Amino acid sequence: MVPDLEVLGPLHYGNVYEDDTLAGMARRVLAESPDRFTLVGFSMGGFVARVLTLMAPERVTGVAFVASSARGYSDEETARRKAGYRPGDRPPRAAAAVSAAMGLHPDREKDPALLDRLRGMQRRLGPEVRRRQAALVRRDGYADLEHITCPALVVACRQDRLRSFAETERMAKHLPHAHLEVIEDCGHMAPLERPRELAALLAKWIRREVSPDQRESA
Repeated sequence: MVPDLEVLGPLHYGNVYEDDTLAGMARRVLAESPDRFTLVGFSMGGFVARVLTLMAPERVTGVAFVASSARGYSDEETARRKAGYRPGDRPPRAAAAVSAAMGLHPDREKDPALLDRLRGMQRRLGPEVRRRQAALVRRDGYADLEHITCPALVVACRQDRLRSFAETERMAKHLPHAHLEVIEDCGHMAPLERPRELAALLAKWIRREVSPDQRESA
């Protein structure tokens, strides 16, 4: 996606690997970002993007949520996620393979190239980062979305098995200035499965909704 997006402006990548709260992640991203920028949050990054935009609305010119949600986890779900990533543990090979496959469209869950990319990401992150991210407290944030007044884009993937279509669609209904787009024939990992289509949606939205003098970062 990089070649298609960097024509819009310099790209900056948020660090969400060192903190154990969404607020901590948001503060770190803000500290390393330009004064004004357009924010794109994919998957868990969408949770961070919501918190960040509410934390510093004067700095965010527009926010895009890709294959994300604002649904909170129950105490049971949080406990189960924490138990699955105890410090020092590595998930069984079979469990890791299932996790990677679930991120893809059912027709691509055995694609060797895509699976290799996803497993490579898991290895680079390492068990400690995965444990911190799995243990994040995620409270329901749909009502919070109503306070985000900048332009917003919500991208849902029709065959997403990790974020339900209804969850993502609901985000658009709560954002005051949202535009909803749906990528068909795509699982959760839109940046890998449909990179050109996703980049085109982001670029079209940024050009339409974000004025040129505000595009300091995409």
